[in-house]
Amino acid sequence: MDKKDQKLKPESNIDKSAEGDKTSDSVKTVTDENNTKKETENENANIGQKEKNENQQDEEALTNKYESLSKEELVKTIEELVKTDDIPDIRKHIGYIKVAFRNIIKDESLDEYQKSMQKGDTTAEDEQKADPLKERFDKAFDVYKEKKALHNKELEKQKTNNLKIKEQILDELRGLIESNEELKQTYDKFRELQDKWKDIGPVPQNSKSTLWNNYHFLVEKFFDKVKINKELKDLDLKKNLETKTELCEKAEELLLENSITKSFKKLQKLHEAWKETGPVPKDKKDDIWERFKAATEKLNKRRTEFYKDLREEQEKNYSAKLALCEKAEAIAEIKSESIKEWQKNTEEINELFKVWKTIGFAPREVNAEVWSRFRKAIDDFFKNKRDFFKEQREKQKDNYNKKLNLCVQAEAIKDSDDWKNTTDSLIELQKEWKSIGYVSPKLSNKIWKRFRKACDDFFNRKAEYYANIQDIQKENLDKKLNLIEKVKNFDYSDDKNKNLEDLKAFQREWMEIGHVPIKEKNKIQEEFRKAIDEQFEKLNINKNIKNTLSFQTKIEKIKQSPNSDNKIRKERNYVLNKITELKNNINLWENNIGFFASSKKADVLKSEFQQKINKAKEEINILEEKLKVLKES
Repeated sequence: MDKKDQKLKPESNIDKSAEGDKTSDSVKTVTDENNTKKETENENANIGQKEKNENQQDEEALTNKYESLSKEELVKTIEELVKTDDIPDIRKHIGYIKVAFRNIIKDESLDEYQKSMQKGDTTAEDEQKADPLKERFDKAFDVYKEKKALHNKELEKQKTNNLKIKEQILDELRGLIESNEELKQTYDKFRELQDKWKDIGPVPQNSKSTLWNNYHFLVEKFFDKVKINKELKDLDLKKNLETKTELCEKAEELLLENSITKSFKKLQKLHEAWKETGPVPKDKKDDIWERFKAATEKLNKRRTEFYKDLREEQEKNYSAKLALCEKAEAIAEIKSESIKEWQKNTEEINELFKVWKTIGFAPREVNAEVWSRFRKAIDDFFKNKRDFFKEQREKQKDNYNKKLNLCVQAEAIKDSDDWKNTTDSLIELQKEWKSIGYVSPKLSNKIWKRFRKACDDFFNRKAEYYANIQDIQKENLDKKLNLIEKVKNFDYSDDKNKNLEDLKAFQREWMEIGHVPIKEKNKIQEEFRKAIDEQFEKLNINKNIKNTLSFQTKIEKIKQSPNSDNKIRKERNYVLNKITELKNNINLWENNIGFFASSKKADVLKSEFQQKINKAKEEINILEEKLKVLKES
């Protein structure tokens, strides 16, 4: 229950004993009926003015007034208010302004949190952003607190001073009780002291009860002494009855008041007024008291039921919020593996948050706790979501690099005329492409178009080639036949190196010419090789150079095929291993020759081994030339 709800109920403040005949703290002396009427009219005027002031400070009116203002208007209002030093007047407004301002801040905070949820980043909500209006509001509120502290300090001084003055009045009352002066003179002084007592402001709370009891006691003693005449007393009792009847009517009117808080505050003031009013005639005492008590009990019952209903509603809200917490926690625990599933769960979380905003407060003692639980579930969900998409971005980045590499490979071979091998290679690249996961949507279409273009370029050329293959192969056949004749009839110079370069050029040109009809392939290849070999013999070019040239031609062909780097690397490894093998054999054979004794049979074996050694060394020389060609490739 709220602290303000823990205040003592109004009826507990009623001093029923104050209804006794001897009690009269508000007795007023009059000399005639006209004076009595005049005072009654003045009191009624004062009551009317008091009600007018209360209406001006009406709680709901102030609430509605300030809730209708914008954030900036509230700041300007409080800045103007704190310029004055009338703290009691400021205090009537400051609380409503603060509540309205904090509600706006709260709504803005919830809106910001919802926006961060939609972005999938709730940590942003914890980053405190500078708010100039809030800084201005807090600065003005600090000014109010400083002025209020000074006011309270001065008020306590005034209360202490009031206590001293009232204690002096008590001393004067004691003097009147012991005085032997005539009744009229004594009663006039008594009336002056009564008026003075009422005009004095509040006293310290811890002295209030004792002071009040002493005052009542002395008033009773005074009336016992002066034995006021019955006519004057009856007039005073009648006036008190009118006042208390009016208090009963006001209490009963409060039953029509819609605001529970407002009616309770007004009832407290009515009880204070009841205590301040003196006794009524004996025969009316119980009736007027029961009437006032009945109205009080009805108001208290209504208030009790209101807070009971409010508590039940808050308990229902608490149960509803607990259910939302459980749903949010269940969603937060799901480890989704697909973007689609994350989107679906995000929509569910957002929907839970919308529902949360429509539910009222839970009981105060658990309201903050249940909100923290719900928010933690939401934060956990979005943290997991961020982690998932961070991992996805890393995967997409890696996938992009893999697909980019496939694009480079496809572009490297798209212009090849080696239709079979290139086709096989592109098909393998396409299969690999399919096995790679998604890339960023911003790059997906672009990288795919690049890869597809490389593939399409090749397959379009291939389709065009095979559509005209007979004509192309016939044209290639004519080109190769012309080249054979050119080799046979070429006019070589005396420059051996130039002749060798010319032969190399012929072989390169042969390789650059495409396919010929299959039935002519072997025949024309033999004719070209025969023409080249004849030129080698005619130009007296040794076998090693001839082999090297042939190897160079082979390497040139490999370089034009797919995966050429791997093939050349394999060729290099083969040559190196072969050289190592031959060198090991030479060492072994040379050692074996050393073991043969001099004999006719041993000489034959030595000769055979020496032939092997010479042949191996010659082969090594050829392989080393090939190795040079490979290193230059």
